[in-house]
Amino acid sequence: MKKTILGRGYSRWQPFVTLTQKEVRRFLRVSSQTLLAPIVSASLYLFVFGATLGERISVLEGFSYAQFVIPGLILMGVINNSFANTSSSLFMSRYLGNIVDLLVTPISPPQFIFAYTLAAMIRGIGVGLAVWLISTLFAELPWAHPGLAIAMACLASFLFAQFGLLAAIFANNFDALSMFTNFLILPLIYLGGVFYPISILPGFWGTLSHFNPLFYLIDGFRHAILGVGDLSFATAFAVAGAQALVLFIGAAALIGSGYRLRN
Repeated sequence: MKKTILGRGYSRWQPFVTLTQKEVRRFLRVSSQTLLAPIVSASLYLFVFGATLGERISVLEGFSYAQFVIPGLILMGVINNSFANTSSSLFMSRYLGNIVDLLVTPISPPQFIFAYTLAAMIRGIGVGLAVWLISTLFAELPWAHPGLAIAMACLASFLFAQFGLLAAIFANNFDALSMFTNFLILPLIYLGGVFYPISILPGFWGTLSHFNPLFYLIDGFRHAILGVGDLSFATAFAVAGAQALVLFIGAAALIGSGYRLRN
């Protein structure tokens, strides 16, 4: 249905489409930082764990170490870039004060959130796809359940896009924003089973790892690709989906109220 009050031909989805295009163009303008840099970093990981260790050690029966670690590296690229896109964009809008211009436009809070989220998912999935293409030089993945792998990657991207929005709202400066990445996301990624299976840890540490929210994303994604994992895919997806829903509700509540956005 068209809204004639704002002019002929105006669609209620036009603000959403415009904001999404703006966010996509924003990270494409600095693609050497937003796309090339994480791909180079992932390539170095792939060289170290693929070319040097890939055929020498194995932590999962029936698979090389390269095959085991590549799904985690793909998802790490998805997670980091989805978070970075929403957090940096919204924080800069707050910092520069132009967020007020968005708040007075005829865009609803859900459209606002999904525009930022969609752009972040395009960036995150794009980097993940690039990492996977590079990984084919080091090992071949069986892709046991490709549809489930895509679903888990999209869920991980969506989840961390919401987390990026929350981080941008609560961060008071650039240092505070970087702390979310350096002292929260990266440790959780490294301790979430990217480089080792949780099942080989002693009892206490294995149990503790189940409280790591990223463990469910990484294990579910690896399970979808290799066909095996520490948990069933349904369990991993359900837990990750619940986390994403909680973060989305939190982001919607804060953005809907304009909390710390009008200051």
